[in-house]
Amino acid sequence: MTSRKNTRRGTVIATSVIASATLAAVLTAPQWSGGAVNEANADLSAAPGDLVWSDEFDGAAGQAPDPAHWNHETGDHGWGNNELQNYTDSRTNSALDGRGNLVITARQEADGSYTSARITTQNKVEHAFGRIEARIKIPTGQGVWPAFWMLGADFPRTPWPESGEIDVMENVGHEPGTVHGTVHGPGYSGGGGIGASYDHPTGGAFTDDFHVYAVDWSPGSLTWSVDGVAFNTLTAADVGGNPWVYDQSFFMILNVAVGGEWPGHPDGSTRFPQEMVVDYVRVYEN
Repeated sequence: MTSRKNTRRGTVIATSVIASATLAAVLTAPQWSGGAVNEANADLSAAPGDLVWSDEFDGAAGQAPDPAHWNHETGDHGWGNNELQNYTDSRTNSALDGRGNLVITARQEADGSYTSARITTQNKVEHAFGRIEARIKIPTGQGVWPAFWMLGADFPRTPWPESGEIDVMENVGHEPGTVHGTVHGPGYSGGGGIGASYDHPTGGAFTDDFHVYAVDWSPGSLTWSVDGVAFNTLTAADVGGNPWVYDQSFFMILNVAVGGEWPGHPDGSTRFPQEMVVDYVRVYEN
């Protein structure tokens, strides 16, 4: 989600063909490499398939997301995409709801500006390989852009896209029945990111209910799924001879952007506030 162009929709669909290529990577046993040495929930000795870290967002209504896990990134500088929102650390934009969920709320303020939240686990929960998943009910509307994604743990010392980016789930609000999973790396970033789209299996809208968005991640391979249905696999053979930069630790990001080059800006049909409700984020060995 670091940088997008308005041509990316076509790129995502076209590159889904690449994912059908024969798997060429030699897969080795995943290793938990969690960089969060102070994270009590990360059981580094867990057997394959075990839950090694989670945030279930339990807590009182109005409470901030756990600062042991999450940082707030703030600002209104467009975030590389000509986005309109000002990311804040206010509880009006990110708070627990008291029912086991985190709610990230995009708002239009009285002066016509937009606020929202972007939270990351950078320097707190960083890991490589396993199953990364979140159960999310996404918002909707023209110009609304929710995402669950990851950046290489060495960012920004290693700049984007060399740092690597894994988009577990993105949606542009004027397409409520379609979500996207993409990677961005050196030689394939922005509008050239490689990935695929997944349409709601009944023709409905992902915005109507919670869904589980996941990546199964091994050395040299990434597989995206929605509600347990795999829809794309990429390997090191699928990035056009460019570097595969995903066999390293990454940190997680949750945010709702407003406007930008890919989704376009809100219009008269867009209703605010819009909420992304997150039931949990979990990491499993795999």
